[in-house]
Amino acid sequence: MDESGDNFFTTSRKELEQYVRDRIWLLKLQGGEKTARLVALLMVLLLIGVLTGFILLFLSVMAGYYFAGVTGSIYAGFGILAGVYLALLILLLLSRKWLGKQVMNIVIRILFAKNDLDDEED
Repeated sequence: MDESGDNFFTTSRKELEQYVRDRIWLLKLQGGEKTARLVALLMVLLLIGVLTGFILLFLSVMAGYYFAGVTGSIYAGFGILAGVYLALLILLLLSRKWLGKQVMNIVIRILFAKNDLDDEED
């Protein structure tokens, strides 16, 4: 009886250790997948942001020269454009809490999204 009891506990301990190792490995895989998904999204958003910045830069120069032609003064044309950008900055500063919440919700949605492995556990 003593040998079978020791054998049971030894086998149970080995199985429990293997289960813990497998569980840690699964958590690492899931964390790696979610991190990769988040980094990929950030890289795409960065690329879109850079291209959008270039487009806005060239459109701003065009708009500045257009307003300069309409007003007859380069200073007035680019001043109008600076006023538009100042108004957009004020609007952005007023809505930064709302924008921050939206970004946080997107990141949380990505990090806690259910995947195929989560469905198998349920």
